[in-house]
Amino acid sequence: MSVQQLYIDGKFSRLKEWLKIISLAGSAQLIVQATSFVSGILIIRMLPTQEYALYTIANAVLGTMAVLNDGGVTTGAMYEGAKVWQDKRRLGSVLNTALLLRRKFAIISLVIVVPILFYILREHDASWTISILISLALIPAFFATVSGSLLEIVPKLRQEIGPLQRLQVQNNLGRLILLCISLFTMPWAYIAILASGIPQMWMNVRLRLFDSRYADFGAKTDEKTQASILAIVVRVMPASIYYCLSGQITIWLSSVYGSTSTIAHLGALGRIAMLFNLLTVLFGTLIMPRFARLPLNKSVLLRRFLQVMLLLSLLCVFMLCGAWVLSSEILWVLGPQYSDLQEEVVWSVLASCIGMLAGCAFNLYSNRGWTINPFLLIGLSLCTIVLGVWWIDISTIRGMINLQIFIVSSEALMHAGYCIFRIKKIDS
Repeated sequence: MSVQQLYIDGKFSRLKEWLKIISLAGSAQLIVQATSFVSGILIIRMLPTQEYALYTIANAVLGTMAVLNDGGVTTGAMYEGAKVWQDKRRLGSVLNTALLLRRKFAIISLVIVVPILFYILREHDASWTISILISLALIPAFFATVSGSLLEIVPKLRQEIGPLQRLQVQNNLGRLILLCISLFTMPWAYIAILASGIPQMWMNVRLRLFDSRYADFGAKTDEKTQASILAIVVRVMPASIYYCLSGQITIWLSSVYGSTSTIAHLGALGRIAMLFNLLTVLFGTLIMPRFARLPLNKSVLLRRFLQVMLLLSLLCVFMLCGAWVLSSEILWVLGPQYSDLQEEVVWSVLASCIGMLAGCAFNLYSNRGWTINPFLLIGLSLCTIVLGVWWIDISTIRGMINLQIFIVSSEALMHAGYCIFRIKKIDS
């Protein structure tokens, strides 16, 4: 057999392997995202506008707490785990060290963020009882979310896609079933939050059992690993704190300057972004771990980075065209109270597209242990926000979406540019 034929056969076998992996992960994720989307629509339709606004605020706070609690721990664990992913004892030590740090950060996050949530809920006419119930319901959902991200590192590193996908499907089906049972009789925000947290807790138990095949949870925590993770945390934490605020900037501004109905409208439009979760999860499961494991080769890393970003950009164009053609149908799904947001749908999807590209670029370089100077990142981002608030009229929903587009566009350029800069700095 000729060398050329071997090359062609090798390329063909790799293509078949990728198609098989993508079809496996894609089919499962299609079910996951479909059930997640149906759950989101069920919440929008079943909760009154006031309750859905409170649910949107609580969800924004939950996302903030998750980012604040992580602070780079998952990134550091992925970075350290990629070095020892074939060593059961050392991988278990990395996970135990990361979980210990995560528990410590969790207490700090709760102490800081829960009082803020309580204050915002009271400002939007939530009673003392409802505010307390929502705050309490958020705690189990929070702990389940932050632990799950660490426990998913093992199957991602080993590319054990099937078991991870099955657990995610079961998790989302469980959430949908709980929502169907509870919301028809108890259409309250704290019930919807609890229905999301309970299945995730069950999934974490199953993930830990799976991880124990490849990671020794009896291994002791390692000070050197902890120091390495904390070094990444120190570099990432300022940016994480910033993203706690900027990631939900429209919701935060609306909670201060907007009405309850504006928050509900923004939350409903944000549900459309769930359509991008399929791409984000596939990226985090298939692409990001492989990029983290690539050798330190300038040409290979640059080629792979550009290929990934080009593919994601093409998929975003496809999604944007779909939103433009099907805007009426999308609003019909959301419900009659959102039928006047025809133009806002397309712009909201555009903001989600650009935000996804920014997040993917950030995850690609951060999971290789590269971190942008946090003061530069925060300084540029704050300037962007201040300029956007000064330049754009944020008194309307369209203005809030325009501000979001302006902010995520600057972040996409910054993260993509920094990743290319770090790759270019590699000594050939």
